[in-house]
Amino acid sequence: MNASLYRALSIQRRVVGALLLREVVTRYGRHNIGALWMVAEPMLFTLGIATLWYLAGLHTMSAIPVVAFAITGYSSVLTWRNSANRCSKAIEPNLSLMYHRNVQVIDIFLSRIILETVGASASFLILTLLFASIGVMKWPADPLLAAIGWLLLCWFALALGLMAGSLSELSETFGRIWHVITYLLFPLSGAVFMVHWLPPAAQQAVLWLPMVHGVEMVRHGYFGNVVPTHESPFYLATANLTLTLIGLALARETAKRVQLE
Repeated sequence: MNASLYRALSIQRRVVGALLLREVVTRYGRHNIGALWMVAEPMLFTLGIATLWYLAGLHTMSAIPVVAFAITGYSSVLTWRNSANRCSKAIEPNLSLMYHRNVQVIDIFLSRIILETVGASASFLILTLLFASIGVMKWPADPLLAAIGWLLLCWFALALGLMAGSLSELSETFGRIWHVITYLLFPLSGAVFMVHWLPPAAQQAVLWLPMVHGVEMVRHGYFGNVVPTHESPFYLATANLTLTLIGLALARETAKRVQLE
């Protein structure tokens, strides 16, 4: 590897690490359980949703256990939604950090995305281990497939976070409507349904959304062939690559327009 490139990556790694620690301390503090809220918060959200769905009797409507259905669905939503929401309007509260030569716009985005994806991933893993161990849900039928699907969802969260963070800085209108967009995307994201349950026309429509393929992959890995799934890893990877390139281009444009106080 070129020496200058290695040095640049090393500097960026240290900068992102420092921003990540700052974000953890700023958001969760040093008292109570501190940084453990990074994992506990998404766990509580997911458990709350699973409880509500169970009390609503959804466990009687399908062969899929409602707890596992909620964990695989809502955990995926937390990954991309929280990453994008935390990146939205993230520059203004961190504007003073831009005085440091090595701190770039993309570093602020990356630190927040990493924090959210690590927290959601740890919550997802812990809940799986806990409920599978006590017999509330079965162990994943194909852990490798589930893991690949989850990693692709994390990649999607990265791309979406870069785009949402950049567009919220470039357009005040986008910053105001982004949270509305995430609420509208939630019921379409595959978290609350299996694609197979939908009419053919609706299946074709929702499969345009990249995150649906990730959720279908994760559930295929968890439930096996209990319900047919309709994922396309190639489509999801292609969409992720395209969105990442767009996000990087937008982040570069945002960096040019950031004005220091």
